[in-house]
Amino acid sequence: MNFILALVIFVGLIPAPVKYSDGEGVNVRQKVVVKMDGKAFRKDVSGLEPFQQKEAYRLTISKKKILIEAATEEGVFRAKTSLEQLQRGGELPCCTVFDYPRFANRGLMIDESRSFKGLDFLKKQVDAMAMLKLNVLHLHLDDSAGWRIQSDAFPLLTGKTAWRIGTTYTEWEQGGYRFSSEGDPLAYGGYYTKEQLRELVKYAAERFITVIPEVEMPGHSMEVGYSYPEVLCQLEDGRRHTGAWDLCPGSEATFTFLEAVLAEVMDIFPSPLIHIGGDEATMKTWSQCVNCRRRMEEEGYTDVRQLQGYLVRRIERFISGKGRRIIGWDEILETGVPENAVVQSWRGVSGGIKASAAGHDVIMSPNSHCYYNYYQDLIRKEPKAVGELVSLRFTYGYEPLAVGMDPKHLLGVQANLWTEYIPTPQHAEYMLYPRLFALAETAWTPSGAKSYKAFRRRARALLDVFRSLGYNTFDMDTESDLARSGLQRFPPEGTPIPVDDEF
Repeated sequence: MNFILALVIFVGLIPAPVKYSDGEGVNVRQKVVVKMDGKAFRKDVSGLEPFQQKEAYRLTISKKKILIEAATEEGVFRAKTSLEQLQRGGELPCCTVFDYPRFANRGLMIDESRSFKGLDFLKKQVDAMAMLKLNVLHLHLDDSAGWRIQSDAFPLLTGKTAWRIGTTYTEWEQGGYRFSSEGDPLAYGGYYTKEQLRELVKYAAERFITVIPEVEMPGHSMEVGYSYPEVLCQLEDGRRHTGAWDLCPGSEATFTFLEAVLAEVMDIFPSPLIHIGGDEATMKTWSQCVNCRRRMEEEGYTDVRQLQGYLVRRIERFISGKGRRIIGWDEILETGVPENAVVQSWRGVSGGIKASAAGHDVIMSPNSHCYYNYYQDLIRKEPKAVGELVSLRFTYGYEPLAVGMDPKHLLGVQANLWTEYIPTPQHAEYMLYPRLFALAETAWTPSGAKSYKAFRRRARALLDVFRSLGYNTFDMDTESDLARSGLQRFPPEGTPIPVDDEF
Protein backbone atom coordinates (compact mmCIF):
# COMPACT_ATOMS: atom_id res chain seq x y z
CA MET A 1 0.00 0.00 0.00
CA ASN A 2 1.23 3.50 -0.80
CA PHE A 3 2.47 4.95 2.51
CA ILE A 4 0.50 8.21 2.16
CA LEU A 5 -2.72 6.27 1.52
CA ALA A 6 -1.98 4.15 4.57
CA LEU A 7 -1.61 7.29 6.64
CA VAL A 8 -5.05 8.44 5.58
CA ILE A 9 -6.67 5.13 6.49
CA PHE A 10 -4.94 4.91 9.85
CA VAL A 11 -5.72 8.28 11.48
CA GLY A 12 -2.32 9.43 10.25
CA LEU A 13 0.77 11.31 11.26
CA ILE A 14 1.59 14.99 10.92
CA PRO A 15 4.20 15.52 9.71
CA ALA A 16 4.05 12.58 7.31
CA PRO A 17 7.07 10.28 7.75
CA VAL A 18 9.71 9.40 5.20
CA LYS A 19 8.58 5.77 4.97
CA TYR A 20 5.50 3.93 6.24
CA SER A 21 4.78 0.24 5.78
CA ASP A 22 1.52 -1.20 7.10
CA GLY A 23 1.44 -4.61 8.74
CA GLU A 24 -1.35 -7.02 9.63
CA GLY A 25 -3.61 -6.60 12.61
CA VAL A 26 -3.40 -4.30 15.61
CA ASN A 27 -1.21 -4.12 18.67
CA VAL A 28 -2.80 -5.84 21.68
CA ARG A 29 0.03 -5.52 24.20
CA GLN A 30 1.50 -2.06 24.51
CA LYS A 31 4.95 -3.16 25.60
CA VAL A 32 7.52 -0.58 24.41
CA VAL A 33 11.12 -1.66 23.87
CA VAL A 34 13.80 0.94 23.10
CA LYS A 35 16.94 -0.08 21.28
CA MET A 36 19.62 2.62 21.16
CA ASP A 37 22.25 2.84 18.46
CA GLY A 38 21.89 -0.70 17.14
CA LYS A 39 24.20 -1.83 14.35
CA ALA A 40 21.44 -2.28 11.77
CA PHE A 41 19.95 1.13 12.53
CA ARG A 42 23.34 2.85 12.35
CA LYS A 43 23.80 1.35 8.89
CA ASP A 44 20.38 2.57 7.75
CA VAL A 45 21.08 6.19 8.76
CA SER A 46 24.77 6.31 7.87
CA GLY A 47 24.18 8.24 4.65
CA LEU A 48 22.09 10.98 6.27
CA GLU A 49 23.19 14.43 7.37
CA PRO A 50 24.33 14.60 11.02
CA PHE A 51 21.20 16.51 12.12
CA GLN A 52 19.04 13.87 10.42
CA GLN A 53 20.89 11.01 12.11
CA LYS A 54 20.33 12.69 15.48
CA GLU A 55 16.54 12.77 15.03
CA ALA A 56 16.04 9.63 12.96
CA TYR A 57 14.03 6.73 14.33
CA ARG A 58 12.38 3.48 13.35
CA LEU A 59 9.09 2.59 14.98
CA THR A 60 7.96 -1.03 14.54
CA ILE A 61 4.54 -1.94 15.88
CA SER A 62 3.67 -5.62 15.96
CA LYS A 63 0.80 -7.38 17.68
CA LYS A 64 2.68 -7.97 20.93
CA LYS A 65 5.50 -5.42 20.96
CA ILE A 66 6.40 -1.84 20.06
CA LEU A 67 10.07 -1.41 19.12
CA ILE A 68 11.75 1.99 18.94
CA GLU A 69 15.19 2.20 17.35
CA ALA A 70 17.22 5.41 17.37
CA ALA A 71 20.76 6.71 17.72
CA THR A 72 19.94 9.38 20.32
CA GLU A 73 17.40 10.26 22.99
CA GLU A 74 16.08 12.89 20.59
CA GLY A 75 15.32 10.19 18.05
CA VAL A 76 13.53 8.18 20.72
CA PHE A 77 11.47 11.24 21.59
CA ARG A 78 10.44 11.74 17.95
CA ALA A 79 9.40 8.08 17.76
CA LYS A 80 7.30 8.38 20.90
CA THR A 81 5.63 11.47 19.43
CA SER A 82 4.59 9.45 16.38
CA LEU A 83 3.42 6.61 18.59
CA GLU A 84 1.24 8.97 20.62
CA GLN A 85 -0.38 10.36 17.47
CA LEU A 86 -1.16 6.85 16.20
CA GLN A 87 -2.53 5.81 19.60
CA ARG A 88 -4.99 8.71 19.61
CA GLY A 89 -6.78 7.08 16.69
CA GLY A 90 -7.97 4.21 18.88
CA GLU A 91 -6.59 0.78 17.95
CA LEU A 92 -2.87 0.87 17.24
CA PRO A 93 -2.19 -0.52 13.76
CA CYS A 94 0.72 -2.84 13.15
CA CYS A 95 3.15 -0.93 10.97
CA THR A 96 6.73 0.24 10.53
CA VAL A 97 7.74 3.89 10.37
CA PHE A 98 11.24 4.97 9.34
CA ASP A 99 11.68 8.67 9.68
CA TYR A 100 14.00 11.68 9.85
CA PRO A 101 13.64 15.43 9.22
CA ARG A 102 14.16 17.29 5.97
CA PHE A 103 15.47 20.48 7.62
CA ALA A 104 17.46 21.13 10.79
CA ASN A 105 15.55 24.29 11.75
CA ARG A 106 11.76 23.92 12.07
CA GLY A 107 10.45 26.92 13.91
CA LEU A 108 7.70 29.15 15.22
CA MET A 109 8.09 32.82 16.18
CA ILE A 110 5.68 34.34 18.70
CA ASP A 111 5.58 38.11 19.14
CA GLU A 112 5.15 38.83 22.86
CA SER A 113 5.71 42.58 22.65
CA ARG A 114 2.50 43.68 20.93
CA SER A 115 0.41 41.24 22.97
CA PHE A 116 1.66 39.56 26.13
CA LYS A 117 0.38 36.00 26.61
CA GLY A 118 2.30 34.60 29.60
CA LEU A 119 4.23 31.48 30.58
CA ASP A 120 1.34 29.02 30.57
CA PHE A 121 0.47 29.99 27.01
CA LEU A 122 4.05 29.54 25.81
CA LYS A 123 4.35 26.14 27.49
CA LYS A 124 1.11 25.05 25.85
CA GLN A 125 2.46 26.03 22.41
CA VAL A 126 5.71 24.18 23.17
CA ASP A 127 3.61 21.06 23.77
CA ALA A 128 1.93 21.57 20.38
CA MET A 129 5.29 22.12 18.70
CA ALA A 130 6.62 18.89 20.19
CA MET A 131 3.62 16.99 18.79
CA LEU A 132 4.44 18.43 15.36
CA LYS A 133 8.19 17.72 15.60
CA LEU A 134 9.08 21.42 15.48
CA ASN A 135 12.30 22.27 17.29
CA VAL A 136 12.79 26.07 17.51
CA LEU A 137 10.71 28.61 19.42
CA HIS A 138 11.73 32.15 18.50
CA LEU A 139 10.54 34.72 21.04
CA HIS A 140 10.16 38.34 19.93
CA LEU A 141 10.54 39.78 23.43
CA ASP A 142 10.82 43.50 22.82
CA ASP A 143 9.47 46.07 20.43
CA SER A 144 8.07 49.58 20.63
CA ALA A 145 4.83 48.27 22.17
CA GLY A 146 6.53 46.83 25.24
CA TRP A 147 9.67 45.32 26.75
CA ARG A 148 8.93 41.80 28.03
CA ILE A 149 12.11 40.52 29.67
CA GLN A 150 13.50 41.35 33.11
CA SER A 151 16.78 43.27 33.06
CA ASP A 152 18.79 43.87 36.21
CA ALA A 153 21.12 46.26 34.40
CA PHE A 154 18.26 48.39 33.05
CA PRO A 155 15.22 47.90 35.31
CA LEU A 156 13.28 50.83 33.82
CA LEU A 157 12.72 48.78 30.65
CA THR A 158 10.05 46.80 32.47
CA GLY A 159 9.36 49.46 35.09
CA LYS A 160 8.30 52.01 32.47
CA THR A 161 7.33 50.06 29.31
CA ALA A 162 6.07 46.57 30.21
CA TRP A 163 2.67 48.19 30.83
CA ARG A 164 0.69 50.45 28.54
CA ILE A 165 -2.72 52.07 28.10
CA GLY A 166 -4.55 49.98 25.51
CA THR A 167 -5.41 46.29 25.61
CA THR A 168 -4.85 45.99 21.88
CA TYR A 169 -2.01 47.44 19.86
CA THR A 170 -4.49 49.56 17.90
CA GLU A 171 -5.92 51.08 21.08
CA TRP A 172 -2.42 51.88 22.31
CA GLU A 173 -1.48 53.40 18.95
CA GLN A 174 -4.65 55.47 18.66
CA GLY A 175 -4.22 56.65 22.26
CA GLY A 176 -0.86 58.24 21.52
CA TYR A 177 1.54 55.40 22.50
CA ARG A 178 1.01 55.90 26.24
CA PHE A 179 2.92 53.66 28.63
CA SER A 180 1.80 53.03 32.18
CA SER A 181 2.87 51.17 35.31
CA GLU A 182 1.79 47.95 36.96
CA GLY A 183 -1.21 48.55 39.16
CA ASP A 184 -2.73 51.30 37.06
CA PRO A 185 -6.43 50.41 36.59
CA LEU A 186 -6.10 50.89 32.82
CA ALA A 187 -2.73 49.16 32.46
CA TYR A 188 -2.28 46.23 30.08
CA GLY A 189 0.86 44.13 29.77
CA GLY A 190 3.42 42.21 31.76
CA TYR A 191 6.88 40.74 31.39
CA TYR A 192 8.82 37.55 31.98
CA THR A 193 11.14 37.25 34.92
CA LYS A 194 14.49 35.58 34.38
CA GLU A 195 13.30 32.67 36.47
CA GLN A 196 10.23 32.19 34.27
CA LEU A 197 12.30 32.26 31.09
CA ARG A 198 14.79 29.73 32.51
CA GLU A 199 11.81 27.55 33.37
CA LEU A 200 10.56 27.86 29.78
CA VAL A 201 14.00 27.06 28.34
CA LYS A 202 14.18 23.92 30.50
CA TYR A 203 10.61 22.90 29.65
CA ALA A 204 11.32 23.28 25.93
CA ALA A 205 14.68 21.50 26.12
CA GLU A 206 12.98 18.48 27.68
CA ARG A 207 10.98 18.33 24.44
CA PHE A 208 14.08 18.95 22.29
CA ILE A 209 13.02 22.49 21.40
CA THR A 210 15.52 25.36 21.45
CA VAL A 211 14.27 28.78 22.53
CA ILE A 212 15.89 31.63 20.58
CA PRO A 213 15.50 35.15 22.01
CA GLU A 214 15.24 38.26 19.89
CA VAL A 215 16.48 41.65 21.07
CA GLU A 216 15.34 44.10 18.42
CA MET A 217 17.78 46.74 17.08
CA PRO A 218 18.20 49.43 15.85
CA GLY A 219 14.57 49.98 14.77
CA HIS A 220 11.36 49.06 16.62
CA SER A 221 12.97 50.53 19.76
CA MET A 222 10.76 53.39 20.87
CA GLU A 223 10.26 51.78 24.29
CA VAL A 224 14.02 51.67 24.92
CA GLY A 225 14.42 55.38 24.21
CA TYR A 226 11.42 56.14 26.43
CA SER A 227 13.12 54.33 29.33
CA TYR A 228 16.72 55.43 28.66
CA PRO A 229 16.92 58.59 26.49
CA GLU A 230 20.72 58.40 26.26
CA VAL A 231 20.33 55.79 23.48
CA LEU A 232 18.45 58.32 21.30
CA CYS A 233 19.91 60.64 18.67
CA GLN A 234 20.99 64.10 19.83
CA LEU A 235 20.59 67.51 18.20
CA GLU A 236 23.21 70.29 18.19
CA ASP A 237 21.54 71.96 21.18
CA GLY A 238 21.70 68.77 23.24
CA ARG A 239 18.04 67.82 22.95
CA ARG A 240 17.15 64.19 22.25
CA HIS A 241 14.81 62.90 19.56
CA THR A 242 12.20 61.75 22.07
CA GLY A 243 9.74 59.24 20.66
CA ALA A 244 12.20 58.12 17.98
CA TRP A 245 11.72 54.67 16.43
CA ASP A 246 15.46 53.92 16.15
CA LEU A 247 18.38 53.63 18.51
CA CYS A 248 21.34 55.94 17.89
CA PRO A 249 24.24 54.03 16.27
CA GLY A 250 26.54 57.01 16.84
CA SER A 251 26.30 56.98 20.63
CA GLU A 252 28.49 54.75 22.78
CA ALA A 253 25.61 54.65 25.27
CA THR A 254 23.70 52.56 22.74
CA PHE A 255 26.40 49.88 22.68
CA THR A 256 26.81 49.96 26.46
CA PHE A 257 23.09 49.30 26.69
CA LEU A 258 22.92 46.60 24.01
CA GLU A 259 25.93 44.66 25.23
CA ALA A 260 24.72 44.68 28.84
CA VAL A 261 21.24 43.52 27.87
CA LEU A 262 22.55 40.87 25.49
CA ALA A 263 24.87 39.54 28.19
CA GLU A 264 21.85 39.08 30.46
CA VAL A 265 19.86 37.46 27.64
CA MET A 266 22.65 35.02 26.78
CA ASP A 267 22.90 34.07 30.46
CA ILE A 268 19.25 32.97 30.32
CA PHE A 269 19.15 31.41 26.86
CA PRO A 270 21.86 28.85 25.95
CA SER A 271 20.77 28.83 22.29
CA PRO A 272 23.64 28.89 19.76
CA LEU A 273 21.77 31.58 17.80
CA ILE A 274 20.74 35.02 19.09
CA HIS A 275 18.33 37.10 17.01
CA ILE A 276 19.14 40.81 16.77
CA GLY A 277 16.27 41.95 14.53
CA GLY A 278 17.67 44.55 12.14
CA ASP A 279 14.44 45.19 10.23
CA GLU A 280 12.53 48.32 9.32
CA ALA A 281 14.85 50.93 10.79
CA THR A 282 13.61 54.33 9.59
CA MET A 283 17.04 56.04 9.98
CA LYS A 284 15.16 59.37 10.01
CA THR A 285 16.99 60.90 12.98
CA TRP A 286 20.50 59.76 12.10
CA SER A 287 21.27 62.51 9.58
CA GLN A 288 20.33 65.16 12.17
CA CYS A 289 22.33 63.60 15.02
CA VAL A 290 25.68 65.02 16.14
CA ASN A 291 26.84 61.60 17.34
CA CYS A 292 25.83 59.84 14.11
CA ARG A 293 27.59 62.47 11.98
CA ARG A 294 30.72 62.06 14.07
CA ARG A 295 30.57 58.28 13.69
CA MET A 296 30.18 58.63 9.93
CA GLU A 297 33.18 60.92 9.73
CA GLU A 298 35.30 58.54 11.82
CA GLU A 299 34.33 55.54 9.67
CA GLY A 300 34.45 57.35 6.32
CA TYR A 301 30.76 56.79 5.62
CA THR A 302 28.80 58.83 3.09
CA ASP A 303 25.31 57.36 3.65
CA VAL A 304 23.47 57.04 6.97
CA ARG A 305 22.40 53.55 5.91
CA GLN A 306 25.97 52.45 6.52
CA LEU A 307 25.44 53.10 10.22
CA GLN A 308 23.10 50.12 10.45
CA GLY A 309 25.83 47.89 9.04
CA TYR A 310 28.25 49.35 11.60
CA LEU A 311 25.87 48.50 14.45
CA VAL A 312 25.15 44.98 13.19
CA ARG A 313 28.83 44.15 12.68
CA ARG A 314 29.83 45.54 16.07
CA ILE A 315 27.09 43.58 17.85
CA GLU A 316 28.03 40.48 15.87
CA ARG A 317 31.59 40.74 17.17
CA PHE A 318 30.30 40.98 20.72
CA ILE A 319 27.97 37.99 20.36
CA SER A 320 30.49 35.83 18.50
CA GLY A 321 32.96 36.63 21.27
CA LYS A 322 30.54 34.83 23.60
CA GLY A 323 30.53 31.77 21.35
CA ARG A 324 27.17 32.48 19.67
CA ARG A 325 25.96 33.45 16.19
CA ILE A 326 23.55 36.20 15.22
CA ILE A 327 20.38 35.95 13.16
CA GLY A 328 18.99 39.05 11.51
CA TRP A 329 16.01 39.80 9.29
CA ASP A 330 16.91 40.13 5.63
CA GLU A 331 17.45 43.93 5.82
CA ILE A 332 20.89 43.25 7.29
CA LEU A 333 21.98 42.16 3.80
CA GLU A 334 21.69 45.75 2.60
CA THR A 335 24.37 47.33 4.78
CA GLY A 336 27.27 44.90 5.07
CA VAL A 337 26.32 41.65 6.79
CA PRO A 338 28.96 39.79 8.87
CA GLU A 339 30.21 36.59 7.26
CA ASN A 340 29.00 34.33 10.08
CA ALA A 341 25.51 35.83 10.35
CA VAL A 342 22.36 33.82 9.66
CA VAL A 343 19.83 35.67 7.50
CA GLN A 344 16.10 35.23 8.02
CA SER A 345 14.21 35.99 4.83
CA TRP A 346 10.80 37.56 5.49
CA ARG A 347 10.18 39.96 2.58
CA GLY A 348 9.39 37.13 0.23
CA VAL A 349 12.11 34.70 -0.84
CA SER A 350 14.62 36.99 -2.58
CA GLY A 351 16.56 37.75 0.60
CA GLY A 352 17.12 34.06 1.25
CA ILE A 353 18.27 33.43 -2.30
CA LYS A 354 20.68 36.36 -2.19
CA ALA A 355 22.03 35.40 1.24
CA SER A 356 22.60 31.74 0.36
CA ALA A 357 24.36 32.72 -2.87
CA ALA A 358 26.70 34.88 -0.79
CA GLY A 359 27.47 31.94 1.51
CA HIS A 360 25.20 32.82 4.44
CA ASP A 361 23.05 30.27 6.22
CA VAL A 362 19.36 31.04 5.78
CA ILE A 363 16.06 30.53 7.57
CA MET A 364 13.03 31.03 5.36
CA SER A 365 9.89 32.68 6.72
CA PRO A 366 8.49 34.63 3.75
CA ASN A 367 5.45 36.72 4.58
CA SER A 368 3.79 35.37 1.43
CA HIS A 369 3.37 31.91 3.03
CA CYS A 370 4.61 31.86 6.61
CA TYR A 371 2.97 34.87 8.31
CA TYR A 372 0.08 33.49 10.34
CA ASN A 373 -1.16 36.92 11.38
CA TYR A 374 -2.43 37.16 7.79
CA TYR A 375 -6.00 36.17 6.91
CA GLN A 376 -6.66 32.46 6.56
CA ASP A 377 -10.11 32.86 5.04
CA LEU A 378 -12.58 35.51 3.84
CA ILE A 379 -12.28 38.92 5.49
CA ARG A 380 -16.00 39.01 6.23
CA LYS A 381 -15.90 35.78 8.26
CA GLU A 382 -12.55 36.12 10.01
CA PRO A 383 -11.28 38.28 12.89
CA LYS A 384 -9.37 41.37 11.83
CA ALA A 385 -5.96 40.48 10.41
CA VAL A 386 -3.44 41.84 7.92
CA GLY A 387 -2.04 41.04 4.52
CA GLU A 388 -3.20 38.71 1.82
CA LEU A 389 -4.90 35.34 2.08
CA VAL A 390 -2.57 32.72 3.57
CA SER A 391 -4.94 29.77 3.62
CA LEU A 392 -4.09 26.28 4.79
CA ARG A 393 -3.74 25.05 1.21
CA PHE A 394 -1.61 28.02 0.18
CA THR A 395 0.83 27.71 3.08
CA TYR A 396 1.05 23.94 2.54
CA GLY A 397 2.13 24.58 -1.04
CA TYR A 398 5.23 26.52 -0.01
CA GLU A 399 8.53 25.02 -1.18
CA PRO A 400 11.46 26.50 0.79
CA LEU A 401 14.13 25.39 -1.67
CA ALA A 402 13.44 28.17 -4.14
CA VAL A 403 15.05 28.43 -7.56
CA GLY A 404 18.51 29.90 -7.04
CA MET A 405 18.75 28.84 -3.38
CA ASP A 406 21.92 27.04 -2.32
CA PRO A 407 20.62 23.97 -0.44
CA LYS A 408 23.82 23.74 1.61
CA HIS A 409 22.88 27.01 3.32
CA LEU A 410 19.15 26.43 3.85
CA LEU A 411 18.82 25.69 7.58
CA GLY A 412 15.06 25.46 7.48
CA VAL A 413 11.73 27.27 7.76
CA GLN A 414 9.78 29.19 10.36
CA ALA A 415 6.22 30.44 10.84
CA ASN A 416 5.80 33.93 12.31
CA LEU A 417 2.91 35.11 14.46
CA TRP A 418 2.93 38.89 14.88
CA THR A 419 0.28 40.00 17.34
CA GLU A 420 -0.82 43.57 16.59
CA TYR A 421 -4.33 42.22 15.94
CA ILE A 422 -4.12 39.10 18.11
CA PRO A 423 -4.78 40.18 21.70
CA THR A 424 -5.69 36.88 23.39
CA PRO A 425 -4.24 33.35 23.68
CA GLN A 426 -7.41 31.92 22.15
CA HIS A 427 -7.09 34.17 19.10
CA ALA A 428 -3.40 33.24 18.74
CA GLU A 429 -4.21 29.53 18.68
CA TYR A 430 -7.00 30.16 16.15
CA MET A 431 -4.45 31.73 13.81
CA LEU A 432 -1.84 29.00 14.35
CA TYR A 433 -3.81 25.77 13.98
CA PRO A 434 -4.02 24.08 11.52
CA ARG A 435 -1.64 26.28 9.49
CA LEU A 436 1.25 25.27 11.75
CA PHE A 437 0.48 21.65 10.81
CA ALA A 438 1.28 22.60 7.22
CA LEU A 439 4.59 24.22 8.08
CA ALA A 440 5.55 21.22 10.21
CA GLU A 441 5.02 18.90 7.26
CA THR A 442 6.94 21.18 4.90
CA ALA A 443 9.83 21.33 7.36
CA TRP A 444 10.00 17.59 8.08
CA THR A 445 8.59 15.57 5.18
CA PRO A 446 10.45 15.04 1.87
CA SER A 447 8.93 17.37 -0.71
CA GLY A 448 8.09 14.50 -3.06
CA ALA A 449 6.06 12.75 -0.37
CA LYS A 450 3.69 15.66 0.23
CA SER A 451 0.06 15.45 -0.85
CA TYR A 452 -2.43 18.16 0.11
CA LYS A 453 -5.41 15.84 -0.31
CA ALA A 454 -3.92 13.35 2.15
CA PHE A 455 -2.67 16.09 4.44
CA ARG A 456 -6.07 17.76 4.66
CA ARG A 457 -7.72 14.61 5.92
CA ARG A 458 -4.99 14.06 8.51
CA ALA A 459 -5.15 17.73 9.56
CA ARG A 460 -8.91 17.50 10.06
CA ALA A 461 -8.43 14.50 12.38
CA LEU A 462 -5.58 16.17 14.28
CA LEU A 463 -7.69 19.31 14.82
CA ASP A 464 -10.13 17.16 16.78
CA VAL A 465 -7.22 16.01 18.93
CA PHE A 466 -6.03 19.57 19.48
CA ARG A 467 -9.52 20.72 20.47
CA SER A 468 -9.80 17.83 22.92
CA LEU A 469 -6.58 19.10 24.50
CA GLY A 470 -7.99 22.60 24.94
CA TYR A 471 -6.63 24.42 21.87
CA ASN A 472 -8.87 26.91 20.10
CA THR A 473 -8.57 26.18 16.38
CA PHE A 474 -9.81 27.35 13.02
CA ASP A 475 -12.79 25.35 11.73
CA MET A 476 -11.85 23.54 8.53
CA ASP A 477 -15.46 22.45 8.02
CA THR A 478 -16.57 26.04 7.38
CA GLU A 479 -13.62 27.00 5.15
CA SER A 480 -14.71 28.99 2.10
CA ASP A 481 -14.29 27.93 -1.52
CA LEU A 482 -11.76 30.75 -1.94
CA ALA A 483 -9.54 29.44 0.84
CA ARG A 484 -9.92 25.85 -0.37
CA SER A 485 -8.91 26.93 -3.87
CA GLY A 486 -5.43 27.87 -2.72
CA LEU A 487 -5.53 31.38 -4.22
CA GLN A 488 -3.48 33.97 -2.36
CA ARG A 489 -5.11 37.28 -3.24
CA PHE A 490 -8.63 38.37 -2.41
CA PRO A 491 -10.37 38.81 -5.81
CA PRO A 492 -12.89 41.57 -6.53
CA GLU A 493 -16.39 41.01 -5.20
CA GLY A 494 -18.39 38.75 -7.51
CA THR A 495 -15.37 36.98 -9.07
CA PRO A 496 -16.16 33.27 -9.69
CA ILE A 497 -14.07 31.02 -7.45
CA PRO A 498 -13.01 27.56 -8.71
CA VAL A 499 -14.53 24.98 -6.36
CA ASP A 500 -12.22 22.12 -5.46
CA ASP A 501 -14.43 19.09 -4.91
CA GLU A 502 -11.56 16.73 -4.04
CA PHE A 503 -12.17 17.13 -0.35
